[in-house]
Amino acid sequence: MLGAVNRVLLGIVGLVLVALGGSVLAIGLGAPAPSWWLHDGRDDVLLNEAERTRWRDEGWWWPVVIAVLAVLVLLALWWLVAVLRRRRLTEVVIDTGDDEEASLRGRALEQALAEEAGHLDGVEQAHVVLTGRRGTPRARVLLLLDPRVDPSTALTTLTEGPLTHVRTSAGLPALPTETHLKTQKHPPERVT
Repeated sequence: MLGAVNRVLLGIVGLVLVALGGSVLAIGLGAPAPSWWLHDGRDDVLLNEAERTRWRDEGWWWPVVIAVLAVLVLLALWWLVAVLRRRRLTEVVIDTGDDEEASLRGRALEQALAEEAGHLDGVEQAHVVLTGRRGTPRARVLLLLDPRVDPSTALTTLTEGPLTHVRTSAGLPALPTETHLKTQKHPPERVT
């Protein structure tokens, strides 16, 4: 949804900028000004001295200009964060083997993988997020380990167990996985 909105907004902004820039360029090169254009001729400036200094002495002018620019900057930053933010995969497309496809909810696959990984020895908590594309998902796994567990053993067990089960049960040729291991910190015990 956000991708479509992003494309539409970029298209509209692009068309407006091309129309205005093309008009300025055409008029600057000697073409007649369109009827909707603000100025008449080639030697006309976009903002003359009177237009640039018209509101300068008004008390409300600069706060309004600063507020509008601040809102535009915040909207641009929001848009940038929305575009760069990694998305969760809503569904995974599975080849059923009979030239048909089935879709599996991404949250269901995340939950199944997290639940199975959470039952591994030494894993106190597991969190899974699927990213990527519908046909080629990627997994990000966070395992919270008991302090007494060897991280390499936990990683091997995760790879050979839950990740292999999910990949084979979903019929995925590969499931690239980024795994983060953290150790659960227990408060120190007082010895008397």
